[in-house]
Amino acid sequence: MKDSCVPIYKEDGRTYHADSCDPLSAAVRKDKVELKALSRGTYPGTRLVGKQLEGLRSVGYWNAKQPQDWGLEWHRNEGIELTLLETGTIDFALENSKYRLQPGNITITRPWQPHKIGLPNIGVGRLHWIILDVGIRHPHQAWNWPKWLVLSAADMTELTRFLSQNEQPVWKASPEIQRCFRQIANTIESYEKETGISRLAVYINELLLLMLELFRTQKITLSKSLTSARRSTELFLSALPANVSEQWTLESMADTCGLGITRFVHYCRELTNCTPMEYLSHARAEKAAELLRTRKEMNITEIAFECGFSTSQYFATVFRKYNKYTPAEYRKKFTDLTRHKNHIYEKRNQS
Repeated sequence: MKDSCVPIYKEDGRTYHADSCDPLSAAVRKDKVELKALSRGTYPGTRLVGKQLEGLRSVGYWNAKQPQDWGLEWHRNEGIELTLLETGTIDFALENSKYRLQPGNITITRPWQPHKIGLPNIGVGRLHWIILDVGIRHPHQAWNWPKWLVLSAADMTELTRFLSQNEQPVWKASPEIQRCFRQIANTIESYEKETGISRLAVYINELLLLMLELFRTQKITLSKSLTSARRSTELFLSALPANVSEQWTLESMADTCGLGITRFVHYCRELTNCTPMEYLSHARAEKAAELLRTRKEMNITEIAFECGFSTSQYFATVFRKYNKYTPAEYRKKFTDLTRHKNHIYEKRNQS
């Protein structure tokens, strides 16, 4: 695990870099919010260098004493992220769910999981966080915790299972967890490289142990599917319709999922009853149908290229296979149907 590298994540033909928290940095420069943090890469804060706490990407807090005009839009972090809201309230969104965080709430965000803070802006409050890179770029890969963590192998295995297979993102932190976050904050405020590193290592180990103890006291529903190769394929396929313009090959699709071709094809068939290329052709035809209905300013050749087809002739062949009409026939049929509906609507209004 090389902390000097800027981690990236590839999904659906797109490359994501770890978040840079630019709105937070801008607010700090304008003295709108107080920030204390130790960070690597693009995260704001005092720099961690070399192999000091290797794998720790960012740890710290912000303190907003007045309502802010910024928030952190949808973003991803390369590591497991734990946050604690000590004071105030903050809106938090994770994929298809929204939450209003209250004091004492802790959030868990899996590596590269899209999330958002502030809807759209954050309010008054003090938020603590820690981001630890566990070396994964796809859900099915094994977690590789930093070597300076001293929990036993059994405890680390159990903690990994709770963090990676649990879909509950918001928890009520115990008083001990809240105290531990405050101790981390105090250490950052009076940071001195040698003693500070040792103290941080102790408190972060304690925090993870306290999180494990919290999980053990709760009834948690775990899902192994969140960490499976099938899940990696499912995430890819779910977003493929939005990325049909990419010049996909079977090899590039499998590579984006971090899988070999044979396994990727197997899971694609299991999930869709199609080969990957069949699924891609269907997704492209669906997108083309949408554009033919809604983008009157685009001609058929432009729509073909927009949907990833190399020629308008091939586009017409594939489109007819899935929609029973050529693109021109489909557009005319839809236009005629729309005019007929509008005519009926106007006649009803006149009567």
